[in-house]
Formats: sequence, C-alpha cells, structure tokens
Amino acid sequence: MFTGIVTDVGRVRSVRETNRDRRFEIETAFDLSTIAIGASISHAGCCLTVVEKGADWFAVEVSGETLAMSTLDAWTEGRRINLERAARVGDELGGHIVSGHVDGVGEVISVESEGGSHRVRIRVPRPLHRFIAPKGSITVEGVSLTVNEVEDDVFGVNLIPHTRDVTTLGELKAGSRVNLEIDMLARYLARFRETA
Repeated sequence: MFTGIVTDVGRVRSVRETNRDRRFEIETAFDLSTIAIGASISHAGCCLTVVEKGADWFAVEVSGETLAMSTLDAWTEGRRINLERAARVGDELGGHIVSGHVDGVGEVISVESEGGSHRVRIRVPRPLHRFIAPKGSITVEGVSLTVNEVEDDVFGVNLIPHTRDVTTLGELKAGSRVNLEIDMLARYLARFRETA
C-alpha cells in the first residue's frame, strides 16, 4: 500500500526485454541499504517489486498485463518517474490509500495557469469515469490528488507549485498519457451496488 505522496523522482537507466518480461533499471536517491530485494515501490503509480539493486539503482521486472494497462510500455532510457516506497504501519497518511494497481491510462486535455497553480484536465477511459467524483481522490502518475470537477469523462485537478516542483506532473502537457488509479473506496462501493 502507498499514500500517493512521492518521495523521489527517479530516472530509467536501462530497458531490456528478458525471456520472461521487460526489465527496467531505475536510478534513485533512495538509501538502497534500507530497501530489500522483494520490496514494493510505486513507479508512476505502478506497484513493482525490486529484483536486484546496486549502489544508486534497482531493477524491476514488468509483466505484459502491467505494460498493457499502463504507460510503462512507452518508457525509455532517461525518463523521469515518480517513486514512493511502500507505507508502513504508523506512517503519516498524507494522501489517500493507494494500492499501486493502475486502472487505466488517461489523456491530458489541457494545462492552464490558475493563479499560482495549474489546472489540469484529464480524459479518463470509460467506464472508469463513473468512479470519479468532485472532491474525491484520484492517483495520477502515483500522485494523490483531489478531484475539482467532473464533466462526463473529463475531470480536473489543481496542481500547487510544490507538487509541480517535486513530481513529474510539472512536465504534463496536452496529449500526455498518465497512469490513473481510482479511489479504492469508490471501487468497492460500485461493486457493492452492482451485486447488492
């Protein structure tokens, strides 16, 4: 589990096809002596398992399912990515409860200045739009955000300068593809309603 509060922006150092999956090596400022092989780390919202590590990098292997459901299929060397280590019992929950299971890929429609912040509008694939509500939570590229407005299959979020500065969301522009995870509570409420 994660909170959607990014703690490092890493960089893809290499991409390689293996006989099983796709392998990414990620450069990071994390203290790797505190990260075990088998640890879970959120990569732009995708929970991936550390399979090897070096002095300032670690490796993950990504399945075809994850590549098909996320933006990871388009990752190349040099790409910057939001990273978050798994939450521990007792950690501050500054964002919301995030599983690290990407539900789909959205498309940025617009990015506009709004005072000192930026309003980002994102089109979400159907039928995920039914899980998004004003003032609810959503994870975009691994970042916990509050939904400001929803209009059919487009929702808007507001990015304060701090969020733009310490994550990759400051790089978004119209046409950018983003990993989305809907709020876990919304998912369970919708399922309950369907089956009750």
